[in-house]
Amino acid sequence: MSLTDAQIERYQRHLLLKEIGGAGQARLLSAQVVVIGAGGIGCPAIAYLAAAGVGTIRVIDPDQVSLSNLQRQILFGTHDVGAPKAEVARDAVARLNPDCHLIPINMRIDAGNAAVLLRDADIVLDGCDNFPTRLAVSDAATHLRVPLVSAAVGQFEGQIGVWRGWEAGQPCYRCLVGDAPGDGTRDCASEGVLGALTGVIGAMAALEVIRALVPFGESMTGGLLVADLLAQRYRSMHVPKDASCPACAVMTADA
Repeated sequence: MSLTDAQIERYQRHLLLKEIGGAGQARLLSAQVVVIGAGGIGCPAIAYLAAAGVGTIRVIDPDQVSLSNLQRQILFGTHDVGAPKAEVARDAVARLNPDCHLIPINMRIDAGNAAVLLRDADIVLDGCDNFPTRLAVSDAATHLRVPLVSAAVGQFEGQIGVWRGWEAGQPCYRCLVGDAPGDGTRDCASEGVLGALTGVIGAMAALEVIRALVPFGESMTGGLLVADLLAQRYRSMHVPKDASCPACAVMTADA
């Protein structure tokens, strides 16, 4: 893919990086990324992926913009309250970068439709706010052999993981959390979240998507980064593969 004069100017800072350059930028422009959730994590991630020149972004979110979203969901404004989030994100991206085509999908992703909705994706970024959806997305991504970047936030803490569970020795997201993790009643609506935290984690998740597409540097695959911004402490850990995981153990055994 050859870049136009306008694209050379737009992506000049990427082109100057030897880890990206023209070939890497061309890969971004031809990439298809699926983002689950246009919320606190999804909004900054979508903005940075679009600005980076990702060619196609599918945004899956069934919700409408509410006034309480505006404290952290930076693609939306007061005049967007009541409108479908995915469609408002499409309009925001159109203003940001005409090279990026955002496809809004105003529906909830679940175990029954995840394989269809994630089909043909190069990578998936999951920033949704509930475990049933996260597990459905993870299982489908593993089955389709599509890399998954998962991100989550709560109060002052966020985490990011990168998963390729179909590969030998590599865990999937289900290896980390099991079947029914945590207390399903705990969420940002009941416990609160620092708005700027979602920007930090969303931007870092976008970086991991870009890293996987180009790629460059050291991969986070199979690892989990936890950021505690109340204590200004970051830690990373390796996640072992669960030999009995119903989502990925059988796949790697058959590979």
